[in-house]
Amino acid sequence: MNIPANLKYTKDHEWVRVEGDEAFVGVTDFAQSELGDIVFIEIETVGETLNKEEVFGTIEAVKTVSDMFMPVAGEILAFNEKLEDTPEVINKDPYGEGWIIKLKISNTKELDELLDAKAYEELVNA
Repeated sequence: MNIPANLKYTKDHEWVRVEGDEAFVGVTDFAQSELGDIVFIEIETVGETLNKEEVFGTIEAVKTVSDMFMPVAGEILAFNEKLEDTPEVINKDPYGEGWIIKLKISNTKELDELLDAKAYEELVNA
C-alpha cells in the first residue's frame, strides 16, 4: 500500500497535498482498494465554502457509495474534470491524476490536526 510521506491524511481516508494556501484532496490508496472499481464521482460543491468534516461529494464504486469529507475548512475552487469521463483513474493513480478537488484553505491551523504518513499507516494497519 502506498502512503506518500509528503501528504497529510484524515481518519476518513482522504489525503491532502498543500500548496501555499491551497490544497488538492483525493482518496487514499487504501480507500480506493477497499472501494473497488470506482465508477462515478459526484461533486456539486464547487464554489462553496465548507467546514472541516462536511461532505463535499460522493464516490461510487461497483459495490458501494461513500461520502467524502472536507479535511479542512475551505472554498472548493475546482473539481478534477477528468474524473467525469474516467473516474477509474482514482484506482490507477489516487495521489496524482486521481485528485478530486482543489480548495482554498480557510484556516491553515487545521492542517496540524491531520495525520502524517506514519500515523495514517498505523491507522490502516490497526
